[in-house]
Amino acid sequence: MIIWLASYPKSGNTWIRSFLYTLLYSNNKEPDLDKIGVIDQYPLKRNFTKLTRNFNNFKEISNNWITSQEILNSDKKIKFLKTHHIFCEYFGNKFTNLNNTLGVIHIVRDPRNVITSIKNHYSKDTYEKAYDFITDNLHCIDTENISHSNINKKDILDTLISSWANHYNSWKKFPKNYLLVKYEDLIQNPHDSFKKITNYLKKLININFSEKEINKAIESNSFLNLKKIEERDGFKEKSINLNKNELNNFFYLGPKNKWQNLLPMAIKDKLEEAFFKEMKELNYINE
Repeated sequence: MIIWLASYPKSGNTWIRSFLYTLLYSNNKEPDLDKIGVIDQYPLKRNFTKLTRNFNNFKEISNNWITSQEILNSDKKIKFLKTHHIFCEYFGNKFTNLNNTLGVIHIVRDPRNVITSIKNHYSKDTYEKAYDFITDNLHCIDTENISHSNINKKDILDTLISSWANHYNSWKKFPKNYLLVKYEDLIQNPHDSFKKITNYLKKLININFSEKEINKAIESNSFLNLKKIEERDGFKEKSINLNKNELNNFFYLGPKNKWQNLLPMAIKDKLEEAFFKEMKELNYINE
């Protein structure tokens, strides 16, 4: 059964992947950015190699979403999968279902901060272009805008992410074992926020973590420590800055990414207008 780590891009998914890797798979309870790929992403072409011959036919891929997940689950084991895909229905095909999904950890971040990370990660040279990215209801991530420095692009499959609002609204409706995690809470109160995740997991899977193990995993996965590890060891999920032809830092600003200091007022106003309902629901705005 799958436990999804679902998020819009640049919202903290990799941070939680590192925490879960450290807690579940690391013997010394230390993060290792080279090994967090044990928590794989979905969808990838390898999930559909025996199911379709045309990876560019989105309808054909959607016809096999459920079958591909049934194959993944045939080993009867619990698995975590990262996804940026919207929880949608396409030509009657649901992205996932209750038979294949044990639960969803849904990571959400204030779009006024997401947009700066999008601008950096996807080499958008203006905030206007990043705004177009985050508000596009038909937006798809493909090999053209996944510019990781050391990733096998041959395995990348188009991922429909839609707009920030559509993405949030789709996953919040998941009817089974749903957990909302806000990026801002991870920054401001990491202990309580990560403990919320471990408490959630204890209810779903037969596993126990000592308080010492949890605390060490939280401390070793602080944003600043992950940034230091990336600077020291590198990280294959870095993106290439297409404007400067150099690598971007994956762990970019973190706590320093404060829209109040970075975001042009016109873009801030446009985001709040476009996403007012969702941002108010998440207490990002109080008007």
